[in-house]
Amino acid sequence: MDPMSDILIADDHPLFRDAMQRAVISALPHATVHTADDVHNLLALIEQFPDADLLLLDLHMPGARGYSALAHIRGQYPGLPTIVVSGHEESHVVRRAMAHGASAYIPKSTSGEAIVEAIRTVLAGDVWLPHQLPEDDAVLKTDEAAAAARIATLTPQQFRVMTMIAEGLLNKQIAYELRVSEATVKAHMTTIMRKMGVNNRTQVALAASQLAVDPLALIPLSDDRG
Repeated sequence: MDPMSDILIADDHPLFRDAMQRAVISALPHATVHTADDVHNLLALIEQFPDADLLLLDLHMPGARGYSALAHIRGQYPGLPTIVVSGHEESHVVRRAMAHGASAYIPKSTSGEAIVEAIRTVLAGDVWLPHQLPEDDAVLKTDEAAAAARIATLTPQQFRVMTMIAEGLLNKQIAYELRVSEATVKAHMTTIMRKMGVNNRTQVALAASQLAVDPLALIPLSDDRG
């Protein structure tokens, strides 16, 4: 591993982001660490550093629903090893993350020494799991696997639009947030629905909810296209 590695950290909690950064520097003293506090900033960061050596990704961040960001990043950037970090310690959550392509899963209760071990293990090309978790294979439910595969085909901008749809934003709000025209948002919507195999924005949000960590009730969405 090149000592001048670029490492990406995405977490919306400043204290834990700092703790992860300290662990990275302990594992790789000469690494350059780049941080993001939401998924949209993370996607911009990946575009800026497409040859980054490692991503540490929090499951719960603004702009993501469950495993959706992980599925998208693994589809668009398969060469970027990704470690999931999360407050969830349930074995089924860990196994789903691994099935979606994570190279390691670090519960937020993990010691600094174990985090360093996880980083070094993944950079060496191996998989790392919490020691109390058996290393058995995970199998995703058919609907979740299909939704992940479709989300993986979206471009970063299409993914941004999809997550905003899932949050209940209207086209004019999405256009404002992304600084594009409403016509551009509608064009993205058409492509997203085709790639996701659905017919309207409510079904887009429902497909995205397949990747939620916990089952969530779908918030009714407006069909207002403006």
